[in-house]
Amino acid sequence: MSTPNTAKPKTPKAPHTKPVDIDQSHAEVAHNDAHHDTAGHGTVKSYLIGFILSVILTAIPFGLTMAHMLPASSLIPVVVAIGVVQIMVHLYFFLHMNTSSSQMWNNAAFVFTVLIVGILIVGSLWVMYHLNTNMMPGMMPVE
Repeated sequence: MSTPNTAKPKTPKAPHTKPVDIDQSHAEVAHNDAHHDTAGHGTVKSYLIGFILSVILTAIPFGLTMAHMLPASSLIPVVVAIGVVQIMVHLYFFLHMNTSSSQMWNNAAFVFTVLIVGILIVGSLWVMYHLNTNMMPGMMPVE
C-alpha cells in the first residue's frame, strides 16, 4: 500500500507583518509594530520638565499648609487650584494628551470621564445635603 502524497498546509502570513531586518531583534520589531509609529512619545527633557513641575506643584501647597501662611478659608481654594494645575501637567507631560487630531478619541474619553465623575460627585453632595436638611430629628412631626 502506498501513502498518499499530502502536502503540509501553509500558514498564511498576517497582512501587516514587516520583514525582519537583520540588524533588529524581534523585541525591537514587536515594539515598532505595537506603536505603528504614530504615538507621541515624550523625550527625557519633557519628562524631566513634567517631574520638576510636579514636585514644585506639590511643595507649594505643602509649604503653605505647614507654615500656616493663609487662613483656611483661602488656603483650600489655593490648594484645589494648584491641584488642578498639577492634573493638567500630568495629562500633558506624562499622558501626552494635547489638542492634536490624533488625540481626539483620548480627549473625548477624558471629557466623558470628567463629566460622569462630576455628575457623581455633585449628585452625591446634593443627596447628602437634602437628606441632612430633611431628616433632622427636630424636623420630624411628633404624634
